[in-house]
Amino acid sequence: MIHLVCGVDEAGRGPLAGPVYAAAVILDPARPIAGLADSKKLSARKRERLSIEIRERALAYGIAFASVEEIDSINILQATLLAMRRAVDALPVMASQALIDGNRCPPLAMPARAIVRGDATEPAISAASILAKTARDAEMRRIHDIFPQYGLDRHKGYDTVGHRAALALHGPAGFHRKSFAPIRALLEGRG
Repeated sequence: MIHLVCGVDEAGRGPLAGPVYAAAVILDPARPIAGLADSKKLSARKRERLSIEIRERALAYGIAFASVEEIDSINILQATLLAMRRAVDALPVMASQALIDGNRCPPLAMPARAIVRGDATEPAISAASILAKTARDAEMRRIHDIFPQYGLDRHKGYDTVGHRAALALHGPAGFHRKSFAPIRALLEGRG
């Protein structure tokens, strides 16, 4: 039996807006990808280039998300684990083992091991980090096209001075995480 290991990582736990994304990647040892690293350490241009290469060269990949409504309903940690499970379930082939970035594993149908800072040490997790980040960034640009007043194309929903200024001017929209303290404060008239 072939031992297939998938790397799993998320993108978007901290922002005030948008879904949390996760990806699972099974790399092909016969088709190595140079330059894999934690997505946060790469430029946007490099992430996009690597994302294309990962999609072309990996044995398999799955990308999934948990919605803002799910984040607000079950909390960001549980929503992250849900997105990770969905990404693994989206793989077109079953992995024998999952390597998860962080210190917790979602419930999966195969053995899983959490690796703190795994996105910097395990190539499959690095690849998953890149796919999750580029997929989430694309979603935030799509939302920006509908709601340009929030500047999501620049800050991707993170808690920045520009985002706070837009929130003060326009108020939260449906894509904001109502369970996060700054948004909750605005909705309760305390922001």
